[in-house]
Amino acid sequence: MTLAKYIPDDLDRRIIGHLRADGRASLSKLSDALGVARGTVQNRLDRLIETGTLLGFTVRVREDYDEQTVHAVMMIEVIGKSTTQVIRKLRGLPEIYSLHTTNGNWDLVANIRAASLSDFDRVLREVRMIDGVANSETSLLLSSL
Repeated sequence: MTLAKYIPDDLDRRIIGHLRADGRASLSKLSDALGVARGTVQNRLDRLIETGTLLGFTVRVREDYDEQTVHAVMMIEVIGKSTTQVIRKLRGLPEIYSLHTTNGNWDLVANIRAASLSDFDRVLREVRMIDGVANSETSLLLSSL
């Protein structure tokens, strides 16, 4: 039996929006900001987590915090029907910050964050060695505007 995908309503989206701005916001702070009871926020958060809508909470760091971090975008072409297998392998690389499907000549777009150029070089080699990766093109991100 397959469970239906949970579709967040307006309140859920507002909770997610507040958590994106402040992932450490308390239930009380969220309930005040949203004008709902604390228990309502708790129930909604529980459901968002149980359904996999919220995968977890993380820390956002200023872009200029660590100027040595190498940021890049990699476009990836996948052979045939191996997309699911390739995605699974890519998600196992901690330097892959985010991964997206896309249209056009490339099948996937990966945002890469590596601690150094040597780590970046290793990630490029690891991605290119994944069975099902036919081709890739990578661009370093030099400045944020």
